[in-house]
Amino acid sequence: MTDTLLNHRTIRKYKPDPIPTPILDYILEAGTRASTTGNMQLYSIIVTTDEEIKEELSPCHFNQSMVKEAPVVLTFCADFNRFNRWCKLRKAEPGYDNFLSFFTAAIDALLVAQNVCVAAEDAGLGICYLGTTTYMAGKIIDILDLPRGVVPVTTVTVGYPDEWPELTDRLPLEAVVHREKYHDYTETDIDGLYREKELMAIYQAFIKEHDKETLAQVFTDVRYKKDDNVLFSKSLLDILAKQDFMNHP
Repeated sequence: MTDTLLNHRTIRKYKPDPIPTPILDYILEAGTRASTTGNMQLYSIIVTTDEEIKEELSPCHFNQSMVKEAPVVLTFCADFNRFNRWCKLRKAEPGYDNFLSFFTAAIDALLVAQNVCVAAEDAGLGICYLGTTTYMAGKIIDILDLPRGVVPVTTVTVGYPDEWPELTDRLPLEAVVHREKYHDYTETDIDGLYREKELMAIYQAFIKEHDKETLAQVFTDVRYKKDDNVLFSKSLLDILAKQDFMNHP
């Protein structure tokens, strides 16, 4: 399992082979063994294999080809709908129409998603997380008929790999691990921690392609712009209100 974790690759090209039901059920079952708040399992997983529905979902993920090409698309949702219904049927009044409850359910959903991904890779499958889910949550809600109390938080494409890319770079351990307490970074620390990344040919190409001076500018000015962050933040807050997660501060 450690080898599986250390050799994770994002797979964007898949063979057309379907995933056998026993294998798919196995990785989903592994997902449900993830840690969960109070053992409430505040998530749902929408399994999409239908070509027409994948076609509908594709624009929600900026028409990335793997959404239609992967045999399975998994949408992981923060879900208080099921738990709220259970409470009401058992003479208990739920108080989960607030942001904390969404945050709790979102954590549950992401934990189960990562369990599913590790199990999938261990079974010889490839996966790709799609960060576009929260950007386009409103449209995904409509396509997948998600009721109030349910919000999509991430999507994963799954299938047999038709590529085997190099491992993606990572910052050194000392960049992300703090011993005992948080130790803030000096300018020298930042220079040292990011130097190898900044000098990589792939990132130097990004800088040149986008006519920028530094790699950081590619992130702030091109890939994850402030205007986009503000726009999608407002959209997500509106969706949380619509889905009954913002009735109380």
